[in-house]
Amino acid sequence: MSMNDTDELARIGARVKAYRTKQNMTQQELAVRADLSLPHISKIESGKAAMQIPTVLRIAEALQVSLDELLRPNIPQVKGIYRTEFAELLDDCSPSEIESILTVVREFKARLKSQKDEYDQ
Repeated sequence: MSMNDTDELARIGARVKAYRTKQNMTQQELAVRADLSLPHISKIESGKAAMQIPTVLRIAEALQVSLDELLRPNIPQVKGIYRTEFAELLDDCSPSEIESILTVVREFKARLKSQKDEYDQ
């Protein structure tokens, strides 16, 4: 397995975990709903296990998310979902809280781009 494959598994696993925790679901609950073992869910979330198509489908159904959201977040429809989710996070924030959050996000984005540029060279 190449480094890119390993990185992609880690990103997918992180998305599975993010959707699970967003729903206040434990790994055990996800394992039961998806009819998978708890150790397998743990390995998927940590990016240490590749998934077969039936496994991905069961996880998506258990989490009630589309496969696009889990596998390919870099498409317009999924980006729209992220934008909506980000807007919802800011809904109950004061203007100063929003400015603080935006400052952190801008700095984080710049750091990510900087790391990507270093990695691409």
